[in-house]
Amino acid sequence: MTGKERDRRITDLGTLKALAHPLRMKLYRGLSIARVATASQLAEQVDEAVSLVSYHLRKLAELGLIEEAEPQSADGRERWWQPASDGLSIRDEDFRDAPEKAAAHTAASRLFFEQRADMYRRFLDERTHWGEAWNTAAESSESNLRLTPAELTDLNRELLALIRRYEERGRAADATGDTEGRENVSLHTYAFPFRI
Repeated sequence: MTGKERDRRITDLGTLKALAHPLRMKLYRGLSIARVATASQLAEQVDEAVSLVSYHLRKLAELGLIEEAEPQSADGRERWWQPASDGLSIRDEDFRDAPEKAAAHTAASRLFFEQRADMYRRFLDERTHWGEAWNTAAESSESNLRLTPAELTDLNRELLALIRRYEERGRAADATGDTEGRENVSLHTYAFPFRI
């Protein structure tokens, strides 16, 4: 993963539309969590046929969102995949100059939100199975602040820097095999203006 782009900024409509496909986004997310995986492994996660998953993985690869990874087993028939960057960045400013672009950005943002909401619903449904420590550590809160656009930009930048520190800590622990007690944790933060 050395030399990997930190966050790939999606600026073209074609890539945005391709990523906004529900199955492709699930596959990208699954691959981001696993870091490397085969089509068979991902097909099992999303409960789809391996041939369909392989097709969508190839489409993500054509767009440079994922790439082939070093084989993780001796089975030469298996094709391993990994994300081509550490993350993705999709910004409103890149899609607001034309109605079709703005509509595609809105549709993609809604899909991403629904998939994230589904992840949280699943946690709530399975909460009793996670045990006391994870339930105590999990958080759901809402803060209503009075900010300027510049202050909101600063707040987002600071939150992202904090998240990156914990992300790097987890990767370092994984690299040394220190995985005891570690689970995948999804952190969703939404910051947007509203009026009442």
